[in-house]
Amino acid sequence: MKQLTLTRLVVLITYIALFAMAVRTPADTDMYWHLRTGQYILETRSVPASDPFSSTMLGKPWVDVHWLSQVILYVTYALSGTAGLALLVAALVVVAFIFVWKQMDGGVFLRAFILILAAATAGAVWTPRSQMATFVFTAFVGYLLYLYKWKHVDRLWIIPVIFIAWVNMHGGYITGFMLLGTMIVGEAISNLVRNAERGIRNDPEIRNPKSEFVSWIRLRRLFLITLISGVVLIVNPFTVGTLLLPFKTVNIGALQDFIQEWASPNFHELFQQPMVWMLLLTLVVIGWSGRRLDITDALTLSLFAYITFIARRNIGLFALVCAPILSRHAAAWWAKSPWSGYRLSRGSPIINGLLLIAIVLAASIKVIAPILPSMQAKAEADILPVGAVTWIAEHRPSGTMFNSYNWGGYLLWRLWPEYPVYVDGRTDVYDDQFLREYLEITLARPGFEAKLDQRGIGFLVIEADSVLDTFLQRESAWREAYRDKMAVIYVRS
Repeated sequence: MKQLTLTRLVVLITYIALFAMAVRTPADTDMYWHLRTGQYILETRSVPASDPFSSTMLGKPWVDVHWLSQVILYVTYALSGTAGLALLVAALVVVAFIFVWKQMDGGVFLRAFILILAAATAGAVWTPRSQMATFVFTAFVGYLLYLYKWKHVDRLWIIPVIFIAWVNMHGGYITGFMLLGTMIVGEAISNLVRNAERGIRNDPEIRNPKSEFVSWIRLRRLFLITLISGVVLIVNPFTVGTLLLPFKTVNIGALQDFIQEWASPNFHELFQQPMVWMLLLTLVVIGWSGRRLDITDALTLSLFAYITFIARRNIGLFALVCAPILSRHAAAWWAKSPWSGYRLSRGSPIINGLLLIAIVLAASIKVIAPILPSMQAKAEADILPVGAVTWIAEHRPSGTMFNSYNWGGYLLWRLWPEYPVYVDGRTDVYDDQFLREYLEITLARPGFEAKLDQRGIGFLVIEADSVLDTFLQRESAWREAYRDKMAVIYVRS
C-alpha cells in the first residue's frame, strides 16, 4: 500500500477504466459466422478451402485468412460463452493500449487523457471479430518501430514473427506494411533533407547515434526486415493466395457503396465524432508545441487519417497511431507552459488505496452488466431476427433461403447446415457482381422476381417495412408467413 503513489494510482485507474469501457455485450452479426467457421475447423480438423456455408457460392474457393482467429473465438465461446468473448475483447484492447502507452511522451496525467481520448475514438470497432488481431498487432508493430527510431533499441527481428501470426488471423496485415512503409519513406526523406540543409560531413546531428531519425545504415536493416516480413506471408494454408486478398476486398465497389463499415464515417453520429476531435486536437497541438513535426509522424498521421475517411472500420487504427504523435507535441507544449513546473504530491497511500477500491467496485458493476445472459438476449433481440429464426426452426419452410446481408452471419450460426445462407458478411467470398445483384433484389428493381426464381428461392427472411417487404406484400406469388417489428418471412404461395 505504501507504494501506491498518485502517479501509479492514475495509471491503474486509466487501465481499469479502459477495460470497463471495452466490455460490451457481443451481438455483432459477423461474430457469428466467425464462430461457426471456428467450430467447422475444429470438427473437420481442416481449414475450409471452399465455401461450405452458402447456397449461392457453395464450393467456390475461399481464402479463409481468419482461420486462427476463428478457432480462438470459438474455443473461448465453447469454454465461457458470450461473456468470455466480451472479456477477451476487453483484454485485447488493454494489451493494444499498453503498447500505445509505452510510445507516449509526457506526464502521467497527459498520457492518461490522450489514452482515454484514443479509446473513445477506437471504441467503435471493438467487437469479437478477427479484426481485433489487426488492432493488437498494429499497436505492437508501432511499438517496435518506436523503439527502433526513438529509443535506438533494435527488436525488429520480432516483426516477421508477428506477420506469420497476423496473416493467419486477419487480412489487415497490410496495416503493418503501411507502418513500415511510412517509416522507410519518412526516414529516407529526413536523411535527404538534413543532408541538403547542413551537409552530411558537418552535421553533428547525423553523427549523433541518439538523433531522432534513422540513419541510412539502420534504414537498410529496416528495409530488409520489411522484405523478410513480405516473404513470410506465404506461411499460411493458402500460401500466395492470401497476398491478393486485401486488394480483392477493397476492389469490391458494393462494399464502399452500401455497407456501413466500409463507408466513410458519419460524423452526425456521436460515437464516431471522437476521431475528428482527436485529429483536430493533434493539428492544433502540433502548431502550438513549437516542436518540428517529424516527417515519419506526418506521413503516418496523414495516411491513417486518409484510410479512416475512406472507411470507418479504420477508426481504431487511426487512434492507435495518432495517440503517440499527439503526446509528443502535447508534452513539448506543456514543457513551455507556465504550469510545467507544478508538481503534484504523492498523495496519501491510504486515500489512494480507498480510491482504487472504489474505482474497482464501480468498474466491476460496469463489467458485469453487459455480460449477463439477460443483457445478451436483449441485445440480440434488438438487432437480430431472433423470432424469425425460431419460426424457421419450428416450421421448417421448404426451398432455398434468401436473407438480408446484415443477418447472414447470425442465420449461418443458427440455421446451417439445414439452411445455407444466401449471403453473409464474408465479403471476400461474394464478388462485386453478386453483391450488386443482391442489392437489386432488396431494392425490388425490375426483374427481381426472375432472379429469385433463378436461384430457386423458397422463402425470404428480410427486414420488416423494407422496400422488398413493401413490394412482396402486393405479389400474389408470395405469402407472408411471419412478421414482427424486426423481420418478416415470405414463403411461396
